[in-house]
Amino acid sequence: MSLFVFFKDARLVFKLDALSREILGIALPSALAVAADPLASLIDTAFIGHLGPVELAAAGVSIALFNQASRITIFPLVSITTSFVAEEDTIERMNIKASKNIDDAKLSGIETPKNQLLQDIENGKIHKENIDVEKYAANNDTNVEDDSKTNACKHDSSITNGNKSKDKDGKKKRHIASASTALLFGTMLGLIQTTILIFGAKLLLAAMGIKHDSPMLKPAVKYLRLRAFGSPAVLLSLAMQGIFRGFKDVTTPLYVILSGYALNVILDPILIFYLKLGLNGAAISHVFSQYLMAFTLLVLLMRKVYILPPSLKDLQIFRFLKNGGLLLARVVAVTFCMTFAASLAARLGSVPMAAFQPCLQIWLTSSLLADGLAVAVQAILACSFTEKDYKKTTAAATRALQMSFVLGMGLSILVGIGFYFGAGIFSKDVHVVHLIKIGIPFVAATQPINSLAFVFDGVNYGSSDFAYSAYSLVMVSVVSIVTEFFLYRSKQFIGIWIALTIYMILRMFAGIWRMGTATGPWRYLRTSSLP
Repeated sequence: MSLFVFFKDARLVFKLDALSREILGIALPSALAVAADPLASLIDTAFIGHLGPVELAAAGVSIALFNQASRITIFPLVSITTSFVAEEDTIERMNIKASKNIDDAKLSGIETPKNQLLQDIENGKIHKENIDVEKYAANNDTNVEDDSKTNACKHDSSITNGNKSKDKDGKKKRHIASASTALLFGTMLGLIQTTILIFGAKLLLAAMGIKHDSPMLKPAVKYLRLRAFGSPAVLLSLAMQGIFRGFKDVTTPLYVILSGYALNVILDPILIFYLKLGLNGAAISHVFSQYLMAFTLLVLLMRKVYILPPSLKDLQIFRFLKNGGLLLARVVAVTFCMTFAASLAARLGSVPMAAFQPCLQIWLTSSLLADGLAVAVQAILACSFTEKDYKKTTAAATRALQMSFVLGMGLSILVGIGFYFGAGIFSKDVHVVHLIKIGIPFVAATQPINSLAFVFDGVNYGSSDFAYSAYSLVMVSVVSIVTEFFLYRSKQFIGIWIALTIYMILRMFAGIWRMGTATGPWRYLRTSSLP
């Protein structure tokens, strides 16, 4: 019966109510922030292209390698950071609210059945984070009339002072241990990535297909090593974006990111052409803008939280390692699945590969928009599950999934029409264009499936269901890789796209199964009447 939860309040999907505004308020800035990096890389590529085909090819391989390394190292950290910070921030606010209620009850002098509970909380016998917030608020709602005019005045005064104090406390810097842990891991991973890319540049580029006698090798090595110096800044920036997302603040990182990449675009022609640094200038401008973004985000973050925890015991190192390891396995499985598909296309020859690459890029474009919805639902669910507000967890998850389906349907139409008439932009070769048009039905028709699959990731992360997310996708990837191989042998180019379609359907089905069968964090759906 819980399968019907996906259709709950579907008529409200186009209604701009409070929940929709909250989701879109997080999703739109997040999507813009995600889209900023590939857009800046595209502009970088346009400038580098004026240096010559060798430099362009060298930079292309190096950028692909750098981005893949960053994705593997930082994606697990960003995902768990958003959830952990949201949970910890919610508990902190619950504690502040409970403390204010305790003070108000003391100052009011009102005797209620909950006074013993308040005393137990104050003495540490009951932990505040274990309180059901809704029940606590309901149980503290008293209709006892105060016989003393003085006590009534004191009670009103304490409420006013409490609210002022609450507002003041809301602006205070707080100790969020998961934020400190994320920064620690971001720094360590950045330094490790820098070391590997600098000393292993030639070996890694050889694995990407650049031979030792290739004219691309020397400029590619220089560019990759210069970009490697920016790894700590890149990983720290992404970790801090995860922290801000946990606070449901996505506009601050967006402004910083847009400013940083704008500076990158301005510096590119100055360093590349005016100072005649060529390809090195492009790398330097990118590294400089990344460090500027990291420094700005750090300064802004220090206004919200204490960077150093009260003690090392407060750091959630083992929790980060456990869940980060699970998501790392997930990222590796996804990467291998997609890379294997590309390698199979390459085995068919240069023409099929030339057609496969633009189809793949357009196919994944929906992730830029769906990722925004995924970030929104993750942050909202992490807070709601911590508060045990199951009504909101159900409403937020279903609304985000319904929005993603609508988004996917719109993208399906736009991609189908636009890609069909714009296929000639990617190649003038009639054979390449012919193969692109063969792939368009798969690219367009799977957009709703892709959007749902990506948002289900956000649902799993928001409910801290990292183990299921990792194990299910590893299994999906294994099945998909086998499917890719056999369909490639029998159907070749079309077979690869059929296999990728099956892969995304299985990813979507894994999300439907968990929530639709009311297992894991969604067990409460079995005992509720779809709140």
